[in-house]
Amino acid sequence: MEVSPGNVAPRILSRPEHIISRKNIDSEALKVLYRLKNHGFVAYLVGGGVRDLLLNRRPKDFDVSTSAHPQQVRKLFRNSFIVGRRFRLVHVRFGKKVVEVATFRRASEPEAGDTLIRRDNTFGTPEEDAFRRDFTVNALFYDIANFSVIDWVGGLGDLETRTIRTIGDSAVRFREDPVRMLRAVALAARLDFGIDADTGEAIRFLRGEIVRSSPARILEEFYKILRQGRARRTFEMLHEFGLLTYLLPEADQALAEGGEALLGSLSRLDGYRNSGSADLEALTNSILTGSLLVPLGVPLRRVATSTPGWRRREGAEPPTEDLATEIASLGGEDEPQGETPSSPPPVVLPFARRDLERLRLLLLAQRRLRDRDAPASARQALAAKTYFDDSVLWLEIHGGPEGEELAASWRGQKAKTRGAAGSDDTGAGDTGKAPARKRRRRRRRRPATPSTARA
Repeated sequence: MEVSPGNVAPRILSRPEHIISRKNIDSEALKVLYRLKNHGFVAYLVGGGVRDLLLNRRPKDFDVSTSAHPQQVRKLFRNSFIVGRRFRLVHVRFGKKVVEVATFRRASEPEAGDTLIRRDNTFGTPEEDAFRRDFTVNALFYDIANFSVIDWVGGLGDLETRTIRTIGDSAVRFREDPVRMLRAVALAARLDFGIDADTGEAIRFLRGEIVRSSPARILEEFYKILRQGRARRTFEMLHEFGLLTYLLPEADQALAEGGEALLGSLSRLDGYRNSGSADLEALTNSILTGSLLVPLGVPLRRVATSTPGWRRREGAEPPTEDLATEIASLGGEDEPQGETPSSPPPVVLPFARRDLERLRLLLLAQRRLRDRDAPASARQALAAKTYFDDSVLWLEIHGGPEGEELAASWRGQKAKTRGAAGSDDTGAGDTGKAPARKRRRRRRRRPATPSTARA
């Protein structure tokens, strides 16, 4: 009998039986949990945060599920607002930090004649909420009331065996939301887990279903993959499972032929991401897009050259076609090699024009960043560009040892320039402030005399 809400007892680990400590939980998340509990609501830390804490990893974020409805949560926290269309969530803000709070939900049924879950806004119990999640290792709850870990779906056992497994029938879950196939591969690569045999077989069988997903959602998942520090392994696994041919055929073909350029680029990106000095906020979409597309031989690698068959001739100028259109054509209309004519066309990823234009500019800047003999005025002008920081980071990631050295030099020079500008003599003594501008008094008009009025 398949386990489902109502026919299985949860496995509960008391405080001495697990390694989660409140000192490793974000202080703002604890504030949210305790305020909900103190007002009589059930409140659990859920999902990836619990999973990572049990693996002795540092969670990227901390999400909360509760019995309180969104409007009730909103009333408890003045620094919060309700978001979401597919399902309503509450974001509680603490400065730049956001704690996401969701009401317990139960699995929704697809609309008649459709297998996709398009609405997921039906409130439920904690048990029902666990069964509606994607993978067993993401359905663990930490109860702030008694510090126990609650497992309804076998996630603790899969953590012990390092296995990614869907909750329930894999084929049904992937048809409900095909993006789960992409997430399963990405999660296995990031945690260095294996994928359950039934789950893996369902991915291979249903891989074509991925084209039914929103291209914008898929692109967002790609950006998450490129930021997580295991991009190389993830793309290798996407190729092995046959998903990549529908997501980015050029990358799939490159990996089929060895993929040295692409894998090298992803390895350098992973190396920066996993270094102790990495600034994750600095990894903009433009840098991530370039790290993926440039090594594929997309015309961006030649910056202004947008026609693949064009060859530079003496004195000739490269054509200047629309860059966004060129990149948007990735995926094309040709059938991927090895697929039958009935295979669905691949997803066309909707790269933002602003990200592509910024990528073009930062690539154009690389030659100038490497010019050690450039005059000071040219260097100062380059350092003032809005894309300067992205350009220097690209040089650091993809420029080898020389690029790292030059990037450090450019950053040091910019810091000195800023410092000098801040310490310029302004004529205001030791205060460092400019002298106050003398305000010009407005001349008052005299009231008209009787004689003037008669005139």
